[in-house]
Amino acid sequence: MDLRRLTRRIAWTAAAYLGFCVVAGIGLAEISLHLPRHSYEDGAGFRARVGRQFNASVRDVQTTGADGAVLRGWYVRPPNPNGEAVILLHGITGNRIDPSGFGDIFLQRGYSVLLPDSREHGQSGGRIATYGILERDDVRRWVSLVRKSDPGCTYLLGESMGAAIGLQATVVTPQLCAVAVEAPFANFREISFERLGEATHTPAILWRTLGRPVVETAILWAHVRYGIYLPNAAPRKAVEASHVPTLLIAGTADRDIPMHHAQELQQSCPGHCVLWIVPGAGHGGADTGAPATFQWQVVNWFQKHD
Repeated sequence: MDLRRLTRRIAWTAAAYLGFCVVAGIGLAEISLHLPRHSYEDGAGFRARVGRQFNASVRDVQTTGADGAVLRGWYVRPPNPNGEAVILLHGITGNRIDPSGFGDIFLQRGYSVLLPDSREHGQSGGRIATYGILERDDVRRWVSLVRKSDPGCTYLLGESMGAAIGLQATVVTPQLCAVAVEAPFANFREISFERLGEATHTPAILWRTLGRPVVETAILWAHVRYGIYLPNAAPRKAVEASHVPTLLIAGTADRDIPMHHAQELQQSCPGHCVLWIVPGAGHGGADTGAPATFQWQVVNWFQKHD
């Protein structure tokens, strides 16, 4: 093969690779920002259950985000509230129903419970999901609403995306007395590489190297098209700047958000963060194998910081 022919072939290969990266990156950005919504009914079953078990009332509540997005949720109060409340944050593509079972832990102890749909999830508005960039201020607004009814301590329990949002919210919501989060990510780029590897059954190193232009194109597209710089979804930077007592929960068998993220977070905030590692727990599964231990860990953490 002569040099001119080789050069032409290399040029075509490079052009095809770059074209693929651009198309795949734009597609990845759109999929990541516009998540599928899991619908649910009006919550009649949930309302009936908590009414029967705890004699608790369920009130539809809403607040408005800084961008005008209408955010919706349920506020559940036991008959004899202790004046304190817990906000429960769901994971990616979920809704307020998903963490509602955790509400039982707190309702039986007199806490009120807020179950919000994250923006662009459930029945909440919002143009896109931003993994904490806009959601952190949404949480601040929810806390303000909660404190009107229950002015005592407000706590937060979040899982996965809800965990990452909760950590970022601590920077702008010092009114939170304590948070407990399971399976948060530490760094947006790193979790992107790992999740893409998991989804495609390829090593994460592939996405840190050859596949990195796809991720960087997605980041650039989100910035240009929507004005959101996704690496600003940065829980690690948030815990470094925050002073809110934080319980980090990680499972050794978590493949979606590996345990090292929680370990890195704890290393960034040793003064106010404690790490609880659950052997054998998968993603969001810390409460499955030993629910009594999970309840004790979380409730004890909150009660230590009232």
